[in-house]
Amino acid sequence: MLLQNVSLHNKVILITGAAGFVGANLVMVLLKNVESSCIIGIDSVNDYYDVSLKEYRLQQIESLRDNGNQWIFKKGNIADKEFLQSIFEEYKPDVVVNLAAQAGVRYSITNPDAYIESNIIGFYNILECCRHSYDNGTKGVEHLVYASSSSVYGSNKKIPYSTDDQVDNPVSLYAATKKSNELLAYSYAKLYNIPSTGLRFFTVYGPAGRPDMAYFGFTNTLRKGEVIKIFNYGNCKRDFTYIDDIVEGVYKVMQVAPERRNGADGLPVPPYAIYNIGNNSPENLLDFVTILGEELIAVGVLPADFNMERYKELVAMQPGDVPITYADTSALEADFGFKPSTTLREGLRRFATWYKDFYMKDGK
Repeated sequence: MLLQNVSLHNKVILITGAAGFVGANLVMVLLKNVESSCIIGIDSVNDYYDVSLKEYRLQQIESLRDNGNQWIFKKGNIADKEFLQSIFEEYKPDVVVNLAAQAGVRYSITNPDAYIESNIIGFYNILECCRHSYDNGTKGVEHLVYASSSSVYGSNKKIPYSTDDQVDNPVSLYAATKKSNELLAYSYAKLYNIPSTGLRFFTVYGPAGRPDMAYFGFTNTLRKGEVIKIFNYGNCKRDFTYIDDIVEGVYKVMQVAPERRNGADGLPVPPYAIYNIGNNSPENLLDFVTILGEELIAVGVLPADFNMERYKELVAMQPGDVPITYADTSALEADFGFKPSTTLREGLRRFATWYKDFYMKDGK
C-alpha cells in the first residue's frame, strides 16, 4: 500500500463540478471528515439536466457547513479562464479535484461543442492554473485529481479493463475528450512536475444522481406507464458502481500524490497515475432492470401489481455505446487497500427510497 503524503486538514481544497453528482457527494464527505480546511466549490449549474437536483445537492452541502470547515461556492464555468485564474489567485488551493465536465455519451454525438468547451478547454485551464500555482517558487498545488471515464476503453475486447491496456480507439467524442484529459495531464506532469491522478469511473449510480443515466431515466419512464428501451437487445453488461464507493475512492486517492522524482536524464519522471474505480462485477442489463423494478415496487414508486415485462422493448445498440464495461481494480486495491463493495440491489434500493421521498412526497 502507498503511504499518505497529502494531508487534507488545514488545507484549501478546490472541487470543480461541486453541484454535480460526484462533486457534491465528495464535498459532503470532506466536510464530515477533514478539519480546519477551506473547501471551495465551482459549478456552472447548467441545465443539461434538471437544475433542481443540483440545487438540492447544494442545499445538502449547506446543511453541513457549520462543522469547523469553511465552505465557499462560486458559480462559474471552468472554460472561463479569467474566472478560474481569479479563484486560484485569491484562494491558492493546495489540492484540486476536477469533476466538472460535460457528461453523457449520446449527448456528445449531437452537441459536440459542449464537450470541447468543458472537457478540453476547461481542463486545459485547470492545468494552466495548476502550472502557474508554482510561479515565483511558491508551494502551489500538491495534488491534482481528475475524473476520467471507463468510456476510454472503447470496445476493447480484453476484459476486465486494465489501466495497462491500450486505449486509442474511442467510440464517442465524450470518450475522446476523457482520453485527451489523461494525455494533457501526463504532459503537464512531465513538463511542470504537477502530481496528478486520473480516475476512470465506471457507471456511477445512486440517490440524487443524473437523470440521463439508465436507472434514473427508466424509473421516470416506468412511472409514466411508458415502455423502456433496452439497447443491444439486452446483451449489455455494465460495471455499476455506487456513489459512496466512488467518493470513498476519490477521498483516499486525494491523500496520495504520485511522487516527484528525477529520472536518469535529470528531468522529472512524470508524477502521474491512473486508476479504475469500478465494482469489478458487471451486471447484465436485463438483470439490472429486473432488480430495479423489484426495488421500485418494494418502496412504492411503482404499484405492487406492476408487470415489468409489459414495459420492456429490446432494441439495437446505440451509436457510441459499448457492449460491456468491466473494471480491473487490482491496482486500486494494491495501492489503497480499497475495493468498492456495495451490491447492485443495495444501491438501487437506496436510490428507490430517495426517489420516492424526492419526487412523490405530498401525494405527487
